[in-house]
Amino acid sequence: MTDDRSQDDAPGEAAPALPDGIVVPEGLTPVVETTGPSPEVEQLLQQALELAESEAWEEVADHLRGALEELPDDPYVLCWLGMAEREMGMDGVAYERFKRALDQEPRDPVLLATAGNALAHFDDPEAEAALRTAALLGPMLPQTRWMYGAWLAREGMLEEGIAELDVAMELDPEDGVIRTERGVALALAGRMEDAAVAFAGAVELDPEDSWAMTLLGLAQIESGDPEAAVREFDTAAHLRPDDAEAQILAALALAGVGEEDRALVMLERARLLVDEGADRQLILEVEDHLESGPEAASRFLRMTLGPSSLRERLMQRP
Repeated sequence: MTDDRSQDDAPGEAAPALPDGIVVPEGLTPVVETTGPSPEVEQLLQQALELAESEAWEEVADHLRGALEELPDDPYVLCWLGMAEREMGMDGVAYERFKRALDQEPRDPVLLATAGNALAHFDDPEAEAALRTAALLGPMLPQTRWMYGAWLAREGMLEEGIAELDVAMELDPEDGVIRTERGVALALAGRMEDAAVAFAGAVELDPEDSWAMTLLGLAQIESGDPEAAVREFDTAAHLRPDDAEAQILAALALAGVGEEDRALVMLERARLLVDEGADRQLILEVEDHLESGPEAASRFLRMTLGPSSLRERLMQRP
């Protein structure tokens, strides 16, 4: 698939105005030529969607594999099958599905964004072309803009990424994922207080969004407000019972405000989740800090675990 960059070569042209005051940033000119699935494929995808609503991923995959026998090069079938296989933990197979979907040179911006975002998880250089083309073809679609913006931000193009995410949020201000990804970009840019506001907005839209909640707590730590992070970490740990690090963050935050008994409960929950090795060593280190008192626990959270956890979570792709 080729990425048509010729539209960037007209210096001085004003970005075209879109409805409701939305403006396409310089370098992204809207293209209206898109295609959709055939009626036959549309029906197949609708059946797959009904199965996916109950998270019956094996049935979804079987359904689409059967369709693939008759439609081996259909990008929609390939992309949807890749999504199902990824949910089943078959990352390598799913990757090949997404690659093949893009090999068909589709013009559907949502398909391009979905497949491009999937390739980004593998650091595939084709991700950039797919995501950028998706934004070109569908500048009024929030999904294309936020996925491209999320990729730009994690690749270090922070100003451009934030601009894309700003547009996406204007297009759909009620989408918590967009607010979370905008928070990620702002945090990567060092604008931690603004990032905390963005993460808080995501949590307000979905009070059970434990990922955004954890990021909010970490941003509050970095902003110098560890006490505000206690509630976020505590709630997130209960919503993410299989996330050992979430339990540890909650343990340290609670210990830092004198809630030693609750902190020990959280630490024990983390202990039950980890194997031998580095994770077990971290448990022992945290235990030592808890025994040393609130200040030691708070300092370890602020100076060591909080910053490292934030860096790692910010770089995890959506």
